[in-house]
Amino acid sequence: MRIYGNRLLKTLPGDLTRPTSAKVREALFNIWHSKIAECRWLDLCAGNGSMGAEALCRGASFVIGIEKYGKACRIIAENWGKIGNNEQNFQVMKGDVVKVLKTLAGKKFDLIYFDPPYQSQLYQSVLEMIITYEILEQQGEIAVEHNPKFWQGKEIQGLTMVREKHYGNTNLTFYK
Repeated sequence: MRIYGNRLLKTLPGDLTRPTSAKVREALFNIWHSKIAECRWLDLCAGNGSMGAEALCRGASFVIGIEKYGKACRIIAENWGKIGNNEQNFQVMKGDVVKVLKTLAGKKFDLIYFDPPYQSQLYQSVLEMIITYEILEQQGEIAVEHNPKFWQGKEIQGLTMVREKHYGNTNLTFYK
């Protein structure tokens, strides 16, 4: 897989981490292009880490990725290590997103990318946790990747849906 600047990323074989398609990744970074430089980025259900890697390449000051699978975490750390300016500008956290998210209570992120397994029941609960634990900066934004067959973007108390984009079977729903 290649990202911004024609950088090659390692990935796990198979579809366990279901990487975000190049089309959706490019669309998201076009939408957020003016917000990425010096931002604090949170990548929830990071998969192969391509979104966090892209954020680092485009100037994010700090990226945290949360991923459940240990092998994926090792690949993410290796990929981000090749991109990051130093080891202080990223962190990979292994574990269930619901449990690990609690440890970030009060830490603020400008941009949050959330891409859980499409058929999971994580959407509502994780978005509510982001509000409860005050993880999103006041002017920050969340992008949720989902398949509309399994979850429809909807209003979440404490968040405002600001836009929704459709790319084949993949939707991005944005919240502030």
